Amino acid sequence: MSDVARLAGVSIKTVSRVVNDEPAVHPETARRVLAAIEQLGFRRNLGARNLRRGSTTGTIGVVVEDVGNPFYSELNRAVEKIAFSYGRHVLTGSSEEDADRERELVLEFCARRVDGLLLVPAGAQHHYLVPEMRAGMPVVFLDRPAGDIVADTVLLDNLDGMIEAVGHLARHGHRRIAFIADRPDIFTAAERLRGFREGCVRAGIRYDDRLTALSTPTQESVLDAVDRLLTGPDRATAVIAGNNRIAVHVLRALAQVAPRPALVSFDDFELADLLDPPVTVIGHDVGRLGKAAAELLFARIHGEVSPPRKVVLPVHLVPRGSGEVSP
Repeated sequence: MSDVARLAGVSIKTVSRVVNDEPAVHPETARRVLAAIEQLGFRRNLGARNLRRGSTTGTIGVVVEDVGNPFYSELNRAVEKIAFSYGRHVLTGSSEEDADRERELVLEFCARRVDGLLLVPAGAQHHYLVPEMRAGMPVVFLDRPAGDIVADTVLLDNLDGMIEAVGHLARHGHRRIAFIADRPDIFTAAERLRGFREGCVRAGIRYDDRLTALSTPTQESVLDAVDRLLTGPDRATAVIAGNNRIAVHVLRALAQVAPRPALVSFDDFELADLLDPPVTVIGHDVGRLGKAAAELLFARIHGEVSPPRKVVLPVHLVPRGSGEVSP
């Protein structure tokens, strides 16, 4: 700031008044200061400024699994809209489903004194957040709950969504239904597996563990699962994909399978309605998930002190054709 003052021929106090948009600065003086700022590439330190004023940093932190996943991109966009309406900006990081990286990102955001945190947890240990929360840091978990602390949480109705998917396939005559999902230590995968089992019971279908494949989803792992579950004399006649990424992998793998099984995806995805046949999905409003979590976070930022809340948002079946194929 002293370099700016020297170049503009004014005092440091005058530079401070200009960068903080304070009144009583002559327009010509302000013009010289702004020209000096542009020439020197000066940027004000918002963090230091806010600490001096005792105000907020104007940011919130968001940690998701993978910002490149359309699910999380849409979620993040919804959060940004709410944050913007409250005059905040969003810092986002991807944990890559790694608990250590999640912790590193969260603590980095805390060190930057964000005004609050939205977290899609990768791990099950979150006691490291307790000191930050006791110091007043609002934290909301979304899509998955915290592992070992009590905190605000916004979830999808994974259980009933899977029950509805199994029931829908059963009503179309399917008795051997495969389930391809993520690792069972991930909350959403575990809940959807629980819903798959419950759905089988309600539909009068004997649950067969051999018709499930739970692992980190890659094109290779899903191809192997499809080959094991959907070919041969005891093949499944229908498959439920545990999330949008798995559904895309399944569709690629099914290009080599005949006859084609029925397919239901938990999560919608781009162009699913334009395929042949269009993909039946368990749909939900990802934007609503992000909005609900962000609104809850800003309620805490603005002083809401009620006990931690758990919000479960509904899902619904969207029949389009692939889930209505008979065995």
